[in-house]
Parts: sequence; structure tokens; C-alpha cells
Amino acid sequence: MKVYPGANGSFTLYEDEFDNYNYEKGAYTEIDFSWNDASKKLTIANRKGAYNGMLTNRKFTVVLPSGEKKTVNYNGKKQK
Repeated sequence: MKVYPGANGSFTLYEDEFDNYNYEKGAYTEIDFSWNDASKKLTIANRKGAYNGMLTNRKFTVVLPSGEKKTVNYNGKKQK
């Protein structure tokens, strides 16, 4: 994911099983990301929801415009 400094920003990563309608029954996840420009911090919130076969642990690679990269190991718990 790329972070562009200069203003606060946020987005939500949505995932589901991709091949059925179980999301209509609540089988999906959302992970909120927010950038605080004043403190230059990215927060990855607690994962909301669950579905069969979801990734419980994952790595996010954060890239700044300078090309600087940081890998974040994420297990569903809030990360700063």
C-alpha cells in the first residue's frame, strides 16, 4: 500500500470469500487504515468480522513516495 503524506487520510480494506453470497449473512472482514499526517503515523485498526478461509496473519508493505518501505506483520490486532 502506498501512503501519500500531506493530509490525513483513511480507507477500509474489505474482504470476503469472493465466490458466494455469504457476505450477505455477515461473512466478511473489514480493516480500517488511517494516516495521521501531523504525527506521520499509520494506524491499522482491529479487524472486524470473519469468514471461512480468511487470512488470520498477513504482511502489509507500506511504501512512502520517497520509496522507503516498511513491512507490518498483522494478526488482526491494532498496529501503529
